[in-house]
Amino acid sequence: MPLEFAARKPSDSLPVYLVRDGKLEECGAGERARAWAAANGFTGASGALLPIPGENGGLAGAFFGLGKDASDPLLVGKLARTLPKGSWHFATTPEVPTLAAVALKLGAYAFTRYGAKPTPEITFTLPEGADAEAVKRIAEGAYLARDLANTPTSDLGPDLLEEAARSLAGLHGAAFTSIVGDDLLTKNFPMIHAVGRASATAPRLIDFTWGDANTPKVTLVGKGVCFDTGGLDIKPASGMLLMKKDMGGAAHVLGLASMIMSARLPVRLRVLIPAVENSISGNAFRPGDVLKSRKGITVEVGNTDAEGRLVLADALALADEEKPELLIDMATLTGAARVALGPDLPPFYTDDDDFAAAVANAAQAVADPVWRMPLWKPYVDKLKSRIADINNTTTDGFAGSVTAALFLHRFVENAATWAHFDIFSWTPVEKPACPVGAEAQAIRALYAVLTERYGK
Repeated sequence: MPLEFAARKPSDSLPVYLVRDGKLEECGAGERARAWAAANGFTGASGALLPIPGENGGLAGAFFGLGKDASDPLLVGKLARTLPKGSWHFATTPEVPTLAAVALKLGAYAFTRYGAKPTPEITFTLPEGADAEAVKRIAEGAYLARDLANTPTSDLGPDLLEEAARSLAGLHGAAFTSIVGDDLLTKNFPMIHAVGRASATAPRLIDFTWGDANTPKVTLVGKGVCFDTGGLDIKPASGMLLMKKDMGGAAHVLGLASMIMSARLPVRLRVLIPAVENSISGNAFRPGDVLKSRKGITVEVGNTDAEGRLVLADALALADEEKPELLIDMATLTGAARVALGPDLPPFYTDDDDFAAAVANAAQAVADPVWRMPLWKPYVDKLKSRIADINNTTTDGFAGSVTAALFLHRFVENAATWAHFDIFSWTPVEKPACPVGAEAQAIRALYAVLTERYGK
């Protein structure tokens, strides 16, 4: 990684002074450095960086602005991309040392597989009180999710997504299986097969388990649509530009699984990923088709571009059969979620008020925002079909994220707690802790919840 942490401050390490806007005198810098800041109009505006000159043309440190209320704990992530190469340390310990270190790691991320430039090589002294191992596992999980969602389908179709999952499972000694192609029909995953059968790469259900079978069962299900043309209800060209990240749900559950397994949380973890490409060919599934699901519920296809909920439904039904204590699914499921809450605030749905409160509290604590939305039961009527048990879409265009969640809810009965996260998996504008591109959303908050609930 381009930014590495030093456990002890090197002799050549330079200080970064964190400055609240208008509070330059409180940052701990000397009078000469403060005079330099004043002469350059530096007040501590949010994200502003001012190098401090030293003797012989070198550097003596840097000022970094936190803004008036210092409300963004991830703001220091910007330092990983803006500080000059070298060794650095915070002149004063940040309020939340571990989160500041995580922010630096996240801010240092760059997707360089195809030649983009990496961020500067920086050594930063680990802030006093920061948990080095937690920082490492959280960063690795987030990097994995970002890397996978950034990778184009030419290098990450269903087969290569399986390889990535198999590699992670092997790293931690998890038991791995995959059901591929027509075997999906034999083993009763008809909707995964229907959605993926038109692709040149066979659809599959990726499945791995890790941990002691006698510990609480935690199951993660991730939407693995490696590319979505929309099927026969084809998307316009503009709608396909980001469809390489339609497997963002799969990327997220793999990133979260990486954190869980690295921390060796005492849970029996299961990860399920229906991996498909929603393509167009002579055997593509059609609008108006009726599909029988693993659960036995028949589904009328109102739109082939609402395919993610179909593959998730079969995987959720399987997950639900073993009555997990906690069942979480993550998916880039609806544009309606973005209309409601924008790209930075993923909605989540659950009937468990205690779990929802825990997620909301963790999201606030680790600066990984989410927002609970209602499973508004009267909207189930919008999914009615005249010829099948349920339709995969509504006809009025309203509450699309809510009705998608209600559709999935039909396939979960036995799990003690179920939660659905409708993520975007992308940031369209640069943020302090993330460049433009794939983003890992909600998994740091979920990891904090799981650590609190199941930690040793």
